[in-house]
Formats: sequence, structure tokens, C-alpha cells
Amino acid sequence: MTMKKMMTMKLKALALLAALTTAAVAQAAKPIEVDLLLKGGTLVQVEQGRTRSGMNVLTRGDRIVAIVDDRQLARYKPRRVVDVRGRFVMPGLWDNHIHLGGAELVEDNRHLLPLYLAHGVTTVRDCAGDLTDTVFQWRDDIAAGRMQGPTIFMSGAKLEGYKPLWKGTIEVGTPQEVTQALDGLQARHADFVKITDNTLKPEIFIEALQQARQRGLRTSAHLPAAVTLAEAAEAGLGTVEHLSYVVRAGSPHEAELAAAVKAGQMTGRAAAEQSLAEFDEATARATYRKLAAAGTAVVPTLSVLRATAYLDQDDHAHDEFLSYLSPKFRATYDWRVQRAAQDGPAAIAYRHANVEKAASLLPVLAQEGVTIIAGTDAGWLNSFDYPGQSLHEELALYVRYGLTPQQALAASVLAGPRFLGKQAPYGDLAEGKAADILVLDADPLQDIAATRKIRAVMSHGRLMDRAELDRMLKETRAWAATQSL
Repeated sequence: MTMKKMMTMKLKALALLAALTTAAVAQAAKPIEVDLLLKGGTLVQVEQGRTRSGMNVLTRGDRIVAIVDDRQLARYKPRRVVDVRGRFVMPGLWDNHIHLGGAELVEDNRHLLPLYLAHGVTTVRDCAGDLTDTVFQWRDDIAAGRMQGPTIFMSGAKLEGYKPLWKGTIEVGTPQEVTQALDGLQARHADFVKITDNTLKPEIFIEALQQARQRGLRTSAHLPAAVTLAEAAEAGLGTVEHLSYVVRAGSPHEAELAAAVKAGQMTGRAAAEQSLAEFDEATARATYRKLAAAGTAVVPTLSVLRATAYLDQDDHAHDEFLSYLSPKFRATYDWRVQRAAQDGPAAIAYRHANVEKAASLLPVLAQEGVTIIAGTDAGWLNSFDYPGQSLHEELALYVRYGLTPQQALAASVLAGPRFLGKQAPYGDLAEGKAADILVLDADPLQDIAATRKIRAVMSHGRLMDRAELDRMLKETRAWAATQSL
């Protein structure tokens, strides 16, 4: 090969390299197209308990593409820009214990779903009702964008004993029936398993926990009076639903009381009253450490417990939220109200004392390492426990009884996803996370009441400003006003 030919080939190679380099530079310089820019907000980092001002959140579809400061913003080309300077941007809230139910209330439940979004709750954990098929469909429709509402994670029908009080249950009384029930729930892709204690035998309760754990299924439960907290945790219980159950751990005789209930020598109510009377904090802390070691969390549902306990002082007749509920839905509240009205002075005093003791244990549980997961029990039957709104009351109560705002927020947006194994897409605002976002007018790390000061909500990548949220509220109220018993 001649020198001239070699030089020609070299010049061509250099020209090709230059062209490729120019193309690469041009490609790198091309702005990344995104759907939305939330510009200049203060990012609330719940896990770290801190904020970062002047941040820009960029989304495409139902995901966050990036969170950058102003220096990096030129790399992106948003189709829509929303100025959130002076606002606080955090993950959407989770209510980790609700109930969608009432065979005659399908339309009521459907119309109430947007109220969760209007109150900043972008995800809910449905803990069983009697509308299992309907709620499974809603779960899938919301996920696919065919229906408006919060993301739903659900248990499907709850496991119970024979002839229970609750409707919509799977009745089990043998290990074989537990196996069949879990087979069915897994076939329907239930997100967790709910177990209650109305008529379920204590040995079958333990059996259900153990079988679920063997399958890798997460469990939530009411705690039978014949089973101790430590026994349930050891068997694999994921969450204790309702804070009042943890009071029994303070009795130095918890095991004896459980055995007496199991033998039919004592009622569950009598055992609960004795547990409260002889409560010892050191004894309780020892059991709470066992719960923490086993990974058993507590879902307090404190707002509904207090509402019921103090019906003698507040009948809620003037609650503004009642206007969002149909007469049929409101009527389901009556059974708890009527039952509470039959209590005499001693029973009322016990209600007050029991809920106050339970609430006082929130910081104790946290100190011993027990995960607290925020949930309200909102739904039909649960008196004055309002969809969406009650979560703000729940978080405020956590702070009132000794948790910090950061701990209260973490109980909702961090602990909820972690329990379900969904921490990859949820729990924080970061690249690749779900575009479920809450824009607030104030800092919730400084004052938990700021969660009520909602400027905008994003769910599945769709931004709803204050005007649209108000319109959703108005439409639900208007629908409720057209309904009758």
C-alpha cells in the first residue's frame, strides 16, 4: 500500500470519527422530553426527616424521570410546567387499613374512592369486606387507568371461623380448609391475608399464620383473646390491626389470661379489663421487643378507636363530612352508636381508659423498635371514620400522643410500602419511583397539620390541582344529596 493511499484512508477514518463524535454530542445535547415539571418546590424527604429547597420534579407517564436542581434543568424539555415555588412536595399518603364493603353500597363505595385522592391519599390497603369480586376489579381498573381512585392493595375475603359475625368471610375450622382458603387467595393474587377473631379457633389462627408464612404471604390480623402477642408474632403475624390489642402485653399474667379464655373460664372482655387494670410498662416493653424482633408491626386505627370511645362526649351530628355520605351509608354507623349508648358509667370509663392507655403506648412501641403503620379503618360500619379525611386525624393523633411529625409521616408513606414489599416503586420521590405526589402549602415535618393544606395531588402521573380536587369533592357531595334510604 502506497503512502498516499494510507494517508487517504487515515483522513477518511478521522472524518468518520469526527462525524460520529459530532452526532454523539448532538444527541447528548438534545433535551429529554418529559410530561410534567413541578418547578422549584421544597422536597420533603420523609425517611431522612429533612427538606431540600429549589428542587425540580420531572415526570413521564406514571413515573418520576428525575429530580434535579436548576443547574441540570436545561437537560429536559417538559410539555407542561407547574410552578410550585414556596410549596412542599412529598410522596402521596397511604391509608393502610380501610374497608370497601356493604353489598347494598357498591355505588357509595365507588363514589367515595375519589375522596381519598382529594385528601392526598394516593394508596389504600383494603382489609376485607363483602365486595371482594368488585374490589378486585376496581383494583385492576385503577391500575390500568380505567377508573379514578387510589391505588388499591387488598386482602380479598378474610379468614374466619364458622358462622362469624362478619359477612364476606372464608370460614375455616381445619388445617385443610386453611390450605384451600390460601390457595384461593393466591390464585386471585391477593396482596396479603387478613385473619379475624370473631369465631376462629385459636389453634386454627396459629395454623393460618404458619401456613401463610410458609407460602411467603403477608398477614394482618385481629388478635384472639386466647392467643398472646408473642405467640402470634412467633407464628409469623405481619401486623396487629388496632392498637387496643397491644395493651394486653402489659399484663404480667397475659399467658394465664389467654389460657383461661381458651378454656372457656373467662371472656375476652374480662381478660382485657384485667390486662388494663394490672398494666406494667416493663412487662409490655419486653413483649414489644419480641414483636420487633419477629418483624410484627402495629396498625393503630386510633382515630376510629377514639371516636367510638368518646361517643358520650361527641355524637358527630354536626360533622361536615357527613354531607359526602348517602343516608344508606350513614345508617351503617348506627350499630356502633346504639351499642355505645347502652354502656353505663363504668363501661364508658373503661372505654376512655382503654383507648388512652393504648394511645400512650405509641412512643413506647416506637422506642422498642416496633414498626407503626398508619391506617384508619375507614369504611362502612365504622362510625364517623371518614374516607380520606380520617388519615389526617390519624396522623395528628400520633403526634398528639408522642410521635414526631416525621415518625407519623413515615408510618404512612414508608411503612405501608415496606409491609407489602412495594418499597421499590413507593416510599420516596426519586428517579424511577411512582409519580404519586402531594404538593402542600406548608412543611409537614414542622407541623403535621400541613398534610391538610393540599395544593395539588398527582396519582398515576395525573396532576389534579386545587380546583379539580374541589370539583371532585363537590361532585361527591352532590351525588350523596340525591340518594335516599
